[in-house]
Amino acid sequence: MTSIDERLLESKMTQIEQARAWSPRVISKFETLIRSGDEVSIFRANPLAFARDRGVAEPEAIDLFLHAARAGLVDLHWDILCPHSGLVLESFGKLRALRSHFVCGLCDIDGQTDLDDFIQASFSVSPQVRRLALHDVDNLSIEDLHWKLKFAESGRLPGGQTRFVDVLRTLVRGMTYLPPGVTTTLQTEIKSGALSGVNVQTQAGFTLPVVDSAAAPHGAPTIIRITYDGQRFTSDVSAVPSGRAVFEISNTGAKRGSVLLINWPPEIVAMPEKPTLEFDPYVSGGMLLTRQTFRKLFRSERVDEEEGLGIRQVTLLFTDLKGSTALYEHLGDLNAYALVREHFALLDAVAQRHAGAIVKTIGDAVMAAFSRPVDAVAAALQMLQGIGQFNFERDQPAIILKMGAHCGPSIAVTLNENLDYFGQTVNIAARVQSFADAGEICLTEALYTAPGVRDLLTGHVVEEFDAPLRGVEGNARVYRITARS
Repeated sequence: MTSIDERLLESKMTQIEQARAWSPRVISKFETLIRSGDEVSIFRANPLAFARDRGVAEPEAIDLFLHAARAGLVDLHWDILCPHSGLVLESFGKLRALRSHFVCGLCDIDGQTDLDDFIQASFSVSPQVRRLALHDVDNLSIEDLHWKLKFAESGRLPGGQTRFVDVLRTLVRGMTYLPPGVTTTLQTEIKSGALSGVNVQTQAGFTLPVVDSAAAPHGAPTIIRITYDGQRFTSDVSAVPSGRAVFEISNTGAKRGSVLLINWPPEIVAMPEKPTLEFDPYVSGGMLLTRQTFRKLFRSERVDEEEGLGIRQVTLLFTDLKGSTALYEHLGDLNAYALVREHFALLDAVAQRHAGAIVKTIGDAVMAAFSRPVDAVAAALQMLQGIGQFNFERDQPAIILKMGAHCGPSIAVTLNENLDYFGQTVNIAARVQSFADAGEICLTEALYTAPGVRDLLTGHVVEEFDAPLRGVEGNARVYRITARS
């Protein structure tokens, strides 16, 4: 029976409800999830799935889970997914602990991943609020360890709806825990192809080819002895004959291990490379870093200073004020600064409305980040519109905005106690901004040709020109966006 701390749940829900204005019934929908959601859905909750299934806008759903994490109702985790199996390779409770290098013992691969590429932000109900069986990993059944805790069910084979875990289940030949100092026996039938074993908690693994055997189907089974020392598996044979087999697996390590035996068919073994799965939409690590709510609620989150974390694509928007010197001379420092801060607040609100975040201010300038290029351009257009209204409502010198943006790869870093971005994409975005004049937005070709951007600019005057960009050989194509024609 589910155990819920009612007083604590009520206290946390009240805190979330008072944090901001929410859409009607969104709080009750969230509370229902916490109270009655199945273990998997609330141990590794996906805000985008919550939004889809309950008719909530995605931005609001993400913010809701972030406020719940800030209140301590749920715990935020950074999960690394294997792109080929959907196995949750590692899960980190803090951004600074996250490492982008991954190893998958099941797929026998290792590599690097990016914050927006197979790193998902998931949310788990706090064990103080609702205790789940999945919170007690040491007491899980071997089946729940694999199918509920470690494998993401959302991974599908390319081009279809077949979930990889459904295929994997048909290939499993056995699974068991391996107590320390004990030899554990598994009996199974092996077919041609290959046999793999993996400890899904440590990613220790082995693969043996399966050779066709002429032995009678009812003959004595082949005995395969394997040693597990807590770090690796070692087999006493280099190949396994097809047919009946008995695996004697000795754990010589000091801790309990586990093994999942998979019999891969020849057609999978013959693949030149493993297919990359298609996942149901999830909140990526890169997406989270571009959300203003995350940056405001989790200011203490840091990227490891020695490593940095790669991002496959981020869109960076730079804004600046034209004629700010004259503004300060006309109004005086205090009044001008107050006006500039009002304009900062306006830009902040627009960025947040378009799933972006203000990364930092540099004098009178702003650097904002967006996960999707189209969101950045939509925000830039609304910023110009908002500043126009801002100026219309004030009987004082106008705030004159100019902007530039670019999209590309970057490195997430912590600079001056702030989550920031570093690399050529930053440099190019800043340089492109310098080509803009009053009331203009300049975009690089990479951003202008990104999905949805040109449609968004329908009706605006677009001027193409070539300009030198630092770090780019020769001149680059730039698009200057001005008022509607």
